[in-house]
Amino acid sequence: MTLEELMQAPAPASAWVLDQDCQETGLNPDDIRAEMLRRIGEMRQSIRRGLESDAKSITGMVGWNAKGLWDAPDTLQSPLLKRVQAYAMAVNEENARMGRIVAAPTAGSAGTIPGALIGVADHLGRPDDQLVGPMILAAGIGKAISKRMFISGAAGGCQAEIGSSAAMAAAAIVELMGGTPRAAVHAASMALMNTIGLVCDPVGGYVEVPCVSRNAFYAVHAVSAAQLALAQLESFIPPDEVIGAMASVGRMMPAALRETAEGGLAQTPTGLAVTARMEGKQDGELPSGMVELPMA
Repeated sequence: MTLEELMQAPAPASAWVLDQDCQETGLNPDDIRAEMLRRIGEMRQSIRRGLESDAKSITGMVGWNAKGLWDAPDTLQSPLLKRVQAYAMAVNEENARMGRIVAAPTAGSAGTIPGALIGVADHLGRPDDQLVGPMILAAGIGKAISKRMFISGAAGGCQAEIGSSAAMAAAAIVELMGGTPRAAVHAASMALMNTIGLVCDPVGGYVEVPCVSRNAFYAVHAVSAAQLALAQLESFIPPDEVIGAMASVGRMMPAALRETAEGGLAQTPTGLAVTARMEGKQDGELPSGMVELPMA
């Protein structure tokens, strides 16, 4: 399945994805819908637990962010923005506390889809049964991406991980709002094209910093892509070519920027100090961090 094929599918796009999947796997469509509804319920539970808890993660780097945002005054008077960000961080902080989450498509990017899709649904008062189709479409977008490129940070950088989840979420929101298959695919494409080159640089190798806040940012990114597509804006580069471009960048990306904690934020003085302390080293043994080169 390609994004071009999905774009040409009859509406709703999720029905076409479901039919294709049932033909391929032999599964019953009602069973798939029921399982998707169950997973939506699991996402909701991880959101609820994350918003209620300020317990630190095992490393102590995160754990209080989602609750802190949720309980804070809405200074910008933007309830959708606040909800989407808080929901996304809630899921990822639950992951950091070793709680139960739904990888979508990975644990490190698990907050983006529930943050964006469930956040928008709650903002608009939509029930969970209306999210089943959009979630099926999200799965179809993820499958189309995975056939052309990597969906793990270790293989292609965070562009492949959070970019894929943002694309899936953007398409799902478009379907929730009654958008066409073409609009849904272009929402996914715009979400992808604006994550190209994003590195995976977790401090200490743990999916916490910058991963928790990154999910909050890219959940909003997905909503933005959906907003553009629903206004009939489209990606100038064809969607399947966008996937190809991201895959190419991923192959060119050095290993230090692909979830190895050997580059980016992980190699800052603070990142290295945190890593060393987690490894039990004393202050006198702490590394000084990477050297910043002068501007040419």
